[in-house]
Amino acid sequence: MRILTMAAAVLAAAFVTAPVAAVAEKLPLGEISAYLNKLQTAKGEFTQINDDGSISTGTIYIKRPGKVRFEYNPPESALVVAGSNTVVIYDKKSNQPAESYPLSRTPLSIILARNVDLGRAKMVTGHRFDGTATVVKAQDPENPGYGNIELKFTSNPVELRQWVINDSGGGQTTVVLGDLQKGGNLPNSLFDVGAAQSGPKR
Repeated sequence: MRILTMAAAVLAAAFVTAPVAAVAEKLPLGEISAYLNKLQTAKGEFTQINDDGSISTGTIYIKRPGKVRFEYNPPESALVVAGSNTVVIYDKKSNQPAESYPLSRTPLSIILARNVDLGRAKMVTGHRFDGTATVVKAQDPENPGYGNIELKFTSNPVELRQWVINDSGGGQTTVVLGDLQKGGNLPNSLFDVGAAQSGPKR
């Protein structure tokens, strides 16, 4: 589960923060949901702070609904792919077979859902403005034991900048996104969980 936590959280506080508008305020949940629902495909760099304090970097590919791919840069040798309602975690260093889990058991399923609705009863357990960004803490109301995700959004325009995954075991992983390249075609082969079993292609 360590690599799953690394990947999820879902995606680093040491990462350069994007400029913030001079006048900012807490974004409504409906506006954030609309932004996520419009986010169909995206690609960008990420920086991650793992639960043990180590830092990882890599490239993230997002294709909603239900698909995400984390390619980690050396010296990491991990690849995490979500597709077909499954998350596959491959770590060459472990010399172990790839692990797989239902996507629904990870907090990332909240933002990868076909229809994101943060206004759903009991989904949002925190909604605040920290002075620079809107922070939303959400969990699956039907499975609160699977952990939760904290999402950070800047405004003007609305952008997802960071998330923190708090897993069911008490671990925490922070992922900060660089500028996302939105739109364009990302082939489904990137999210082929069967192909992911063989590990990252470099």
